[in-house]
Amino acid sequence: MALDKLEIRVSMEKLIIVLAVILIPLNFLGVFLAMKSHTAAERTIGTLFSSIAQNNATAARLYMDDRVVEVAAIASQPMIVEAVAGAKGPAAHVADETKAARIADIEKKWNTPEADSLIAGILSSRASLVLRRHRELDPRFLKLIVVDENGVPVGATDKPTHYAPVDEVFWQAVSANGKGGIYVSGVNYDEQSKVNYVVVGVPVLDGSSQRFVGAVRALVDVSTLFARLNREFPPTMLITDDGTVVSAANVTPSMQMKSDEYKAVRDALGTLHGRQAGYVLDNTREGIRIVGFADTGLKASYSNLGWFVLVSQNERDVLSPIRTVGYFAIFMGIFGLLMVTLLAAYFFLHRKQEMADIEGPNNHTTESEHDRSSAGR
Repeated sequence: MALDKLEIRVSMEKLIIVLAVILIPLNFLGVFLAMKSHTAAERTIGTLFSSIAQNNATAARLYMDDRVVEVAAIASQPMIVEAVAGAKGPAAHVADETKAARIADIEKKWNTPEADSLIAGILSSRASLVLRRHRELDPRFLKLIVVDENGVPVGATDKPTHYAPVDEVFWQAVSANGKGGIYVSGVNYDEQSKVNYVVVGVPVLDGSSQRFVGAVRALVDVSTLFARLNREFPPTMLITDDGTVVSAANVTPSMQMKSDEYKAVRDALGTLHGRQAGYVLDNTREGIRIVGFADTGLKASYSNLGWFVLVSQNERDVLSPIRTVGYFAIFMGIFGLLMVTLLAAYFFLHRKQEMADIEGPNNHTTESEHDRSSAGR
């Protein structure tokens, strides 16, 4: 038999059964897989956001650690140590009460012409030359000041705001009752330079006894770190451990804005699964947001830097391509079921009509034969 003469005859009833047996399970399977793919995509995007947040958190931690190390390197330079040690000589045998009274007196005159000669002497010292050289090499140092064990400046790149910051948190932390300690402040804003900065304090230790003899105070620009984070996509935020936004697009620390996502992140941080996952789905007024988060780990070393990195984006925007495919799969499933239903309805209606046509002539023939039989009698 030639191939062009080959005919395959399949009854409509069998075709409908085959289509129903094949298409209906496939349609339900397609819908199920579409829903599963959406969940898997959420998990994948969440893991990606968590990874981005972790990388940015590491970058923030390294940035701050590097600045502290650089300030510590300045504090250990021989010329800085000598300047601090030399400042102690004239006041070695002066009573503490006398020192405090003198500091208080100069503090009152600090912003008057009476202190101009003292300020000029500080800014022209050898220690000040060293500090200015460091600032030229690294402009992230906005200001550098070296003080002795009494908090009195012996060198500075610019005129210090106060003569001796002995009543400030900075001094209490960095002197640490004569033991010396590292201090890093929260984020501040400098009106003169229009940048965000933190104060870094590192003790100056005596070379032989390792006794606290002074400190280096540095105002460190963190705007470059914030600019790097703000360039990231998806949008990245740096927040404190109370939810205050430190850095985000079009947001500055002075605004004291709270992160909408932090509540969900805080709840996730309170569970083992949440911390391990590194992301959370936050149901907001604008819809569900996928939020990746990571702890910078800075607070363990610097109590004022309880920083977290959040990477957040609306789920609708992130998963729109996958959602389109899912909708198409659902549509095709419904369309397939509709086609099978219509085909089955057509078949049964057509078959019913054929049965009616067959039964009609048979009844007519029986009645005619009955009439002829009666007439014969």
